[in-house]
Amino acid sequence: MNDPKVDPNELLKASHEDGELSDAAMAALSVPDLGAQIQAGLGVHPDDVPASEVVLVSMMPDDSGSIRFASNAQAVRDGHNLVLESLAASKQRDGVLVHTRYLNGTVLYPYCALAGAVRMDGKNYDPMGGTPLYDQSVVLLGTVLAKAREFADAGVPARTVTLIITDGADEGSMRSRAKDVAAIVDDMRRAERHIVAGLGVDDTRTDFRAIFREMGIEDRWILTPGAKATDIRRAFAVFSQSAVRASSGAGLFSGTAMGGFATP
Repeated sequence: MNDPKVDPNELLKASHEDGELSDAAMAALSVPDLGAQIQAGLGVHPDDVPASEVVLVSMMPDDSGSIRFASNAQAVRDGHNLVLESLAASKQRDGVLVHTRYLNGTVLYPYCALAGAVRMDGKNYDPMGGTPLYDQSVVLLGTVLAKAREFADAGVPARTVTLIITDGADEGSMRSRAKDVAAIVDDMRRAERHIVAGLGVDDTRTDFRAIFREMGIEDRWILTPGAKATDIRRAFAVFSQSAVRASSGAGLFSGTAMGGFATP
C-alpha cells in the first residue's frame, strides 16, 4: 500500500512550484483536511507497480438518495463494474490502476491494480447521501494529480482518465464552487496528460452540459444519458471504450483526448 509518509499536500505543492498547477488551481486545492482525504485514495506505491508507464482511471459514482429513489442504483453498479471488466480485458491492463470514490466521500478502493478493484454491489453501494458535487470533485481531482505526481517523481510517466457521475446539480458543497473545479480541470487539460469527463443522468430539470462546462469539462467529454437503466449502462459502456483506448499508448491517449467520447 501507499507509504503513509507521502504527503499529498507536498506533491501538489511541487506541481505548483513546477508550473503544472496555476495559482488559481492551487488555491482551489488549499482546503482544510484535503490531504487526509487524498491520502485515503492514493493506494499502491509506485515501487510496487511493475510498469514503465501507467494510466490512472478514476471514477466518482453518485451515491445521493435520488439515485435510489429513481431505481438506478443497480444500473450505476453495473456501469462501474463494466468499466473494470473492459479494462481488465485489454492488453494494457497491467499498466492500468483504478480508484473509485463515491460522491459523498466514501472510498470504495484506493488506487490499485485491476485485479484488486472492488466491484460495486448492494452491500457497498446504497445511495442515500447528498450531492456535494464541487467539494468532492476537488478531492477526486486532487487525488488524481497527487498520484500522477507521485509516479512522475518515481520516474514513471502517468496519464489519467477521470469520470464524475451525478444525477443532480450541486447541493451541499461547503468549501468549493464550480469555478474552483474549473481552475483545476483547465490546468489538467493544458498538461495534455489528463482526460476529465462528466456523466449527468437526466433528472428532467438539470442542464448537465451547463454544469459540467462551468466545471471546466469540455463538451466532447460530457455524457447526458436518459434516466432509464439501459441508457445509464450504455453511457458507462461509452466511457469504458474511451478509457480502454486511452490506456493503449501515448499516441492513442492523445488522439482519444482530442476526439472525445467514442461511439458505442
